[in-house]
Amino acid sequence: MPTLVLLFKLLLKLLLVLGGGLAIAYLAACVFLLFRQNRFIFFPAPVSETTPAVVNLVYQDIWIPITTPTGKAERLHGWWMPPTEPEQGVILYVHGNGANVGATVSQSQRFHQLGLSVFVFDYRGYGRSEGSFPTEAQVYADTQAAWNYLTQVREIPPEQIFLYGHSLGGAIAIDLAIKQPEVAGLIVESSFTSMRRMVDVRGGFGLFPADLLLTQKFNSLEKVRSLKTPVLFIHGTLDLTVPAEMSRTLFQAAPEPKQLLLVEDAGHNDVAAIGEGRYLQVIQQFVEQVQTRQKQTAVSQ
Repeated sequence: MPTLVLLFKLLLKLLLVLGGGLAIAYLAACVFLLFRQNRFIFFPAPVSETTPAVVNLVYQDIWIPITTPTGKAERLHGWWMPPTEPEQGVILYVHGNGANVGATVSQSQRFHQLGLSVFVFDYRGYGRSEGSFPTEAQVYADTQAAWNYLTQVREIPPEQIFLYGHSLGGAIAIDLAIKQPEVAGLIVESSFTSMRRMVDVRGGFGLFPADLLLTQKFNSLEKVRSLKTPVLFIHGTLDLTVPAEMSRTLFQAAPEPKQLLLVEDAGHNDVAAIGEGRYLQVIQQFVEQVQTRQKQTAVSQ
């Protein structure tokens, strides 16, 4: 009997040690997720493997100075692509969380085919842009700086600028549209309702208190309710990264005027390629409808 008691005490002590170790490991993982969660959201590539020249687009390298909250001077890098025909408007292109501006060339060419000028830029930490690893607040500030460049340096009227955001860029573009309601229109492609919902969709974090730990919220569903600009949502029905249902939800929550284009058999990154002519037609009609509405408003005033 004394031996059994001794064994029981040793087992209990071992369980306590193991339990304490697991608790410490769990707390350490929570702290890591709290302070390093942006490493699971942003995937910046430092090198642009192509330029607009590969699709015969004329472009200019643009550098935008930006000052950090600590007063440090940094620069954003972007490409300005003017139209070859009379300008129909300007696209401020807000790209997603992976790669850099090099991945936007084909899509920029599509916009260019519609007679639109295009300005695409990299967030700090991406491509040739300077600065530290991105955060939600930082990419918002960078996109605001790109807006300021167009409206203040190039002196483009806000009502001539259309925001286009893909995936995470859609959430960033929505945020800018709320802050700049005078923008002509907003195009959101393959984007999500909130980062909290994406945590559930992607899985793998069920053991952690996401509601307490998540600081990079990107809550587009809450923001779209306050939009004051025309918006076009686009999504592929076979998107395995961000469910198409999320664009339906954003569309339902947004006020008029609004449109929704679902492209059958398209995934996350091939919507334009699969949609082909229909895709460009819808975007062109959206731009024309916005411009017609602007002219009618000007006449009535």
